[in-house]
Amino acid sequence: MSARALSQSSTASDLISLTKPRLSLLVLITAAGGMFLAPGPFTPVRALVTLLATAGTVGAANAFNCYMERHSDQFMARTRNRPLPAGRMDPNTALWFGLSLAAVSLPALVLGANLLTGVLGLIALLSYVLAYTPLKARTSAAMLVGGIPGALPPLMGWTAVTGQVDAGGFALFAIMFLWQMPHFIAIALFRKDEYAAAGLKSVPLERGDESSRAQVVLYLVAMVPMTLLPFQLNISGTWYLATAVVLGLGFLGLGAWGFFKHLGKAWARQTFAYSLVYLAVLFVVMVLDRVPRG
Repeated sequence: MSARALSQSSTASDLISLTKPRLSLLVLITAAGGMFLAPGPFTPVRALVTLLATAGTVGAANAFNCYMERHSDQFMARTRNRPLPAGRMDPNTALWFGLSLAAVSLPALVLGANLLTGVLGLIALLSYVLAYTPLKARTSAAMLVGGIPGALPPLMGWTAVTGQVDAGGFALFAIMFLWQMPHFIAIALFRKDEYAAAGLKSVPLERGDESSRAQVVLYLVAMVPMTLLPFQLNISGTWYLATAVVLGLGFLGLGAWGFFKHLGKAWARQTFAYSLVYLAVLFVVMVLDRVPRG
């Protein structure tokens, strides 16, 4: 392969990395879940356009985030090799890439789904870039703000089909919002030193480890009953209900174990890993056990 081809390949790879592909994949899975669970007809073409536009919107938000945090990213092991902190890409390239993605994706959301879904996509983008990202350096409450754009994708999938925000869509939003809290706190616990070096605020840095473990338990106490709503709203069936109860009690037990035993980084990593498996299994079973619509 020529040097020019290698350079082009490297640039393409760096541009893709700005979208944070693993995070974007998780978002797409939840958006697709919301779309499939929603009552109403939806053609494969519209579904594909909506998911691609959602991916583009999320990718744009992540590219803006990389641009805005390019200096603090140098101090964290998981981010220091990104294109901007590593010096492989001009910051303006990342900025224009994010603007281009947003300019294409948001109108595509409106055309592929509907105006409401496009508005929700715009809210997700703006709240992530203009509120959550700058607040991370000022207060740990940024976690709550960041939970909003993180929870919107399954609701967007729902509204793409129904054209409205109703109880079912809200239930998916609430589950995602509450799930993010113990997930984020777990990350902040085992990466506390990196957050401090980068100048980013977190619950462990502002409130301490004990308060962080207590908050994990409190959020899980709120989340577990919320995961029962898809069964109560006749979205998913009894297999989902059983799965939600077992997984939820396991998550809550893990959180309580860490709180009462005053556990540290190893427990936080286990909690983080469990949170990922938990969400994936919960949504898969929710979709597989979807209650057929008449």
